Amino acid sequence: MKNIVFSIFFLCFTLNVSAQLVINELDSDTPSTDDKEFLEIKSATPNFSLNGYIVVFFNGSASGNNSSYLAYDLAGYTTDANGLLLMGSNLVSPFPQYVISPNVFQNGADAVAIYQDNINNFPPQTIATTTNLIDALVYGTGDPDDTDLMVLLGETQQIDENLNNDKDNESIQLNASGGYDVKAPTPRQLNDGSGIMLNGITISVAQTQYDEGDNFDITFTLEEDVTQSKTVNFTLNNAGFDAADFTGNTSVTFATGTKTAVVNIQLIDDTLDEGDEQAVIELQSIPSDFIILNNEITVRIVDNDFQVAPWGTPTNPTFIEVNSTAPNTYYDAIDGLAGQNLRDDLQGIIAEEGVVRAQTYADVYDILMQADQNPENSNQVWLVYTEQPRAKLDVQTGSDNTGKWNREHVYPRSRGGYDSIEDDDFADGPNVYWNTNADSLRHGNSDAHHIRAVDGIENSIRGNQHFGQYNGPQNNQGSFKGDVARSIFYMVIRYNGLDVVNGFPENGPGEIGDLATLLTWHQQDPPDDFEMNRNNVVYEWQKNRNPFIDYPDLVDYIFGSQAGNPWNNPVSTENPSISEIKIYPNPSSGKITIDGVEGEFELSVYSVMGQQIEQQKITGNETNLYLPVGVYVLKIENESQFFIQKLVIK
Repeated sequence: MKNIVFSIFFLCFTLNVSAQLVINELDSDTPSTDDKEFLEIKSATPNFSLNGYIVVFFNGSASGNNSSYLAYDLAGYTTDANGLLLMGSNLVSPFPQYVISPNVFQNGADAVAIYQDNINNFPPQTIATTTNLIDALVYGTGDPDDTDLMVLLGETQQIDENLNNDKDNESIQLNASGGYDVKAPTPRQLNDGSGIMLNGITISVAQTQYDEGDNFDITFTLEEDVTQSKTVNFTLNNAGFDAADFTGNTSVTFATGTKTAVVNIQLIDDTLDEGDEQAVIELQSIPSDFIILNNEITVRIVDNDFQVAPWGTPTNPTFIEVNSTAPNTYYDAIDGLAGQNLRDDLQGIIAEEGVVRAQTYADVYDILMQADQNPENSNQVWLVYTEQPRAKLDVQTGSDNTGKWNREHVYPRSRGGYDSIEDDDFADGPNVYWNTNADSLRHGNSDAHHIRAVDGIENSIRGNQHFGQYNGPQNNQGSFKGDVARSIFYMVIRYNGLDVVNGFPENGPGEIGDLATLLTWHQQDPPDDFEMNRNNVVYEWQKNRNPFIDYPDLVDYIFGSQAGNPWNNPVSTENPSISEIKIYPNPSSGKITIDGVEGEFELSVYSVMGQQIEQQKITGNETNLYLPVGVYVLKIENESQFFIQKLVIK
C-alpha cells in the first residue's frame, strides 16, 4: 500500500515539475539602440503549450514602486523541440517565436516573472506578488540591489548583467545547478550547448527597394544541406500590398543535398496611385527541424503613379495656384480694429470654442502627410529646415531617427509648456476631436499649424533653440523662415500664455525669440502656394486658420511697426484669374506689358526666396525692369486686389 501511495505521489510530483517554466535567459541591455534585447523561457518538456501563462516585467526604480510596466499573454504559444520560447524584436536572431517591440525592457534594477494567471490581473502599476508565481528573476546592470523587489517576489539574489563589465554583449543565463551565469548570449539554444540542433534558414534579397514593374529574387539559405527535399511557405502581403501587386510562387522547395532555394517575384506595374508600399517577406510554415534566423524582411515598392501638384515646393515656389478656402466672412470681426482689440477679436476667430477642434498628437502624422505633402511627388513629405522631400513611409517609429522624419514643434514643447497625454497616442480621424478654447494651452501639443514634417536628426539639432540662435542647416535657402515665423505668430495669438519677444529668453515656458529675427524672416519669405495649401488642409481638420498666411500684412499691425493702427480687411483675398490680369512677354528681356489693371497700382519684385528687390508705382500698362537674368516673383497690388506671377528674365 505504501508503495502505491509513494508511486502516485512521485507521479504527481513528476507531472508538476514537467509543467513548470523557468526564465532561461535574459538580455536586457544590448548595443546601439538597445533593440536586440530578448527573454527566453524554458519548459521542462518540449513542445509545451503556454496557454494560461503570462510574463510580467516590474519597475524597480524609485518612481516605479516595484510595480508592473509590461505584461505579455503567452496563450497560443508553444515551446520548441528544446523546450524554448524566445521573445524579442524582429531584429533578434534567431527570429523570436514571440515578436515584441524593440527597446522595451528596462535595464534595472527590475524584475521579470512568469505567472499562471490572467493578464487582466496585471494592469500597469500592479505591485509585484508571489501569488500564482511560477518563476522570477530580479536583475540589474550595475545597479544597487532592490531588496524590496526581491522580497515581493520571494527571491534572495539580484543578478547583475554587468558582472563582467560588458553588459552590452552578455546576457543572464540559467545554469544546470539553478544559479545564473553571465556570458555571451545564446538565444534559442540551450545554455549548456546541448539539445537538438536545428537547421537555420535565412532570407535575403539583393536590394531593399524596387520599382513597380521590376522583378527580383528572394533567396532562402540553410546552414546545412537537407537530406531530403523540404518546402517552406512565405507571404509578401502587408497592408495594401497583396496578391494583386505581384506574381510568383509563395513557396519554395530545397532539393535533396542542397541548402539554397530561389524564387522570382514579378511586381505588377498598374496605373493606380496606391502610394509607395512595403512588401514583407515572412516565413509562414517551416519544417520542424528548421529554425528561422531572420524574418519579416521589408522590401519597398516605389509607385510610379504618384501625383504632381500644380504648385511648387518651398524652394521653387509658386504664388497664384492656391487660393484661401476661408469663408468670405471669416475675418469680418477684425475689420477696423486696432491694438488689443485687434488681438482679442483675432483670437476669438482662431480659438472659438465650439467651432475650433483639437486633434490627438497621433492624428498629426495623418495631417502632415496631407499638409506637408511634396508637390512634386504625392508619396513624399517636404521636410522643413533641410528643404528636401522624404518618402512618407520613412516616418520614425522607433528610437533610430537616421533617414527618418518625425514631428517638429516650431514653438517647442518645453518653451510652450505642453506635452502629450495617454489619449494623444490614438489617431481617430478628423471627426473625433476635443473641445478647445484660448486657454487650452495643452492642445498646442497637437496644433498642426505649428507642427511640421522634419528630418529626425535635424529635429534633434534644433532642440528648443530660439530662432536666431537656430537658423537652419548650413547653406539652407531660407525657404522655411517665413513659414516658421508665421507659425510662431499664430501660436502667440491662438493660446493664452504664449509670447514672442526680442532676444533669447530663458525665463521658463511661455516665451520664445527672437521677434526681430522672425519679423525679418516674415518679410523675406512671404506666403507661397505650398503654405496656403497647408493652411487649407489644417483648416479642414482643426476648423481654424493661420491668419498671417491669409493676410500677411496683419503681422505688422500686431507685432511690427503698424501696431496700434487700425486694420482694414482687404476687399478681396482671392487672386483675379489670369484672364483678368496678364503679364507679357514671359520670359522677358526686361520690358513688360501689364493688362487688366485700371489706374495707379504698385509693382513689387521679389527673388524666388521672397526677398524684395524693387518696388514702384505705375500708371499705364508698360514698364522696364532692369534685372539680372533669373527667375523673379511679381506682385501687382491696388486698393481692391492683388496678383502674383513668376517672371523669367532672359
